[in-house]
Amino acid sequence: MLKSPTSVIIHSRKLASTVARIQHTDTAASLSRTDMSTEEAIAVPSAPTGVGQQSFRPSQRVPTPDVKPAARPPGTGMFPLGYKDAIHQWWTSVTPTVAERNVISCIPHLREAVASTSNSLTQVPSADHPGEAQISTKIDPYGPRVWKSAMVQLSGKNRGLNEFSVERIGEPVDDTLVMLHGYGAGLGFYYKNFENLSRSKGWKLYALDWLGMGNSTRPPFRICSRDPAGKITEAENWFIDALEEWRKIRNIERFTLLGHSLGGYLAVSYALKYPGHVNKLILASPVGIPEDPYAVNADMPEPMDSTLQDEFTVDQQATTEAHDSNRLANARRNGNDQTDANAPKRRPYPSWLVWLWDANVSPFSIVRLTGPLGPRFVSGWTSRRFNHLPPDEKQTLHDYAYTLFKQKGSGEYVLPYLLAPGAHARRPVINRIHGVGRQTISPASESAPAVKETGIPIVFMYGENDWMDVAGGLAAEEKLKQAKAKTLLSATEEEKRRENGSAKVVVVSKAGHHLYLDNPDEFNRYVVDEMAETRRRTLLERRLGAS
Repeated sequence: MLKSPTSVIIHSRKLASTVARIQHTDTAASLSRTDMSTEEAIAVPSAPTGVGQQSFRPSQRVPTPDVKPAARPPGTGMFPLGYKDAIHQWWTSVTPTVAERNVISCIPHLREAVASTSNSLTQVPSADHPGEAQISTKIDPYGPRVWKSAMVQLSGKNRGLNEFSVERIGEPVDDTLVMLHGYGAGLGFYYKNFENLSRSKGWKLYALDWLGMGNSTRPPFRICSRDPAGKITEAENWFIDALEEWRKIRNIERFTLLGHSLGGYLAVSYALKYPGHVNKLILASPVGIPEDPYAVNADMPEPMDSTLQDEFTVDQQATTEAHDSNRLANARRNGNDQTDANAPKRRPYPSWLVWLWDANVSPFSIVRLTGPLGPRFVSGWTSRRFNHLPPDEKQTLHDYAYTLFKQKGSGEYVLPYLLAPGAHARRPVINRIHGVGRQTISPASESAPAVKETGIPIVFMYGENDWMDVAGGLAAEEKLKQAKAKTLLSATEEEKRRENGSAKVVVVSKAGHHLYLDNPDEFNRYVVDEMAETRRRTLLERRLGAS
């Protein structure tokens, strides 16, 4: 799967040549676009500004001097940020923590919990010691609510999870929502969801950066197993064991788990290894579900319409427009047509992509290698991914993404262990999804029978223009329904009464793979509805337990 350590020098040379080829492609693309119309031009992010080393109060955006590099014309190639502007941003870039705070400052209504004036100045607010809510003339129409940020230290050397939480002041916490980001991302990308989702009474919201990603600590990522199956298990455990340790530290017995992309894949792995703690799974455009994602019939999207390349090349302004409003219905209909089920169509991938993937050279390695030109390479993704957002927010997310991507490599090196080129899983979720919510919590003993899970609701969410195939979610939905029917055939009356398994697939309109950011209003409505259903069951179980 991966190359031997003896070829590191060769890999470094190949990586350098790859960067050179990308630069050459960028230059050629710039020349070929000189005659493009303004409608075809790629949107350019707002020019970056320098950031001084100024102190700031909690909940305030870090001030920036009013110094703007000269504006650049649109449509200047794959990487819109100019060389001079890139070096300027590299030199004046803020720390990852400050960049995250700048993203959080875009969230309305929520106030930061600050340390009490009677406490030591060195005491930092946390979920265990929240301090006091910051006094503000602005009234929270859905609160009061406060947010907190903390680094939760785990066992072992250099292991800690970056945590963001929102709590409703003066209300008991009955349910917990935990949000997990995708590959190489960070919790800040959920900034359009925190305020809306925290309006629900009785809930506390957490968002975490995976170990080795985002602003969590970045210990060395090592895999010791030699057999392929062992490598996959060890790679998954590297992340989900950290999540379980965090759960124990926060003393959370059960929670609703929302994961995006790779976060959705790992959420399934967590639910299988640590049964009894997840009361609902919400999988937002999860990666790795189908065994062969290209085994689709002729009526499904062709390669140029929905591929991994869309993540890096498709203009997000177009993604957030309506296209196929009947995608879910069409996928259900096509799924019932098995005419070409045994004739998979495989999409070819460029040899350079396969080499980079197998050599475990991540896109972030290129960002780090290019040094002062790193912001320019990052702009190739952010200029397309965030061009549907207001200019200030687009620039803030670009800065945030750059501070994440340039950090020391760690959890990013999991990619080739879990996914093959093209982002399809080496251990597909479709082959194990039926076991989610059906595990043994505690084995039988001489004094007590075995305690088993009786199903959990699982929601698969996709964007209308998602490059992830909704057919994978539909196949998983069918498997879960079959598992439930099989379980009920031999279930006791008590087990039938406690049965809670269900599955559904929803499609968010005017959205792509990052549906939570492309159409946050509709995404939030779906999630709030799921939270309301979970709360009704929580209150029902409480009443039954009291009677």
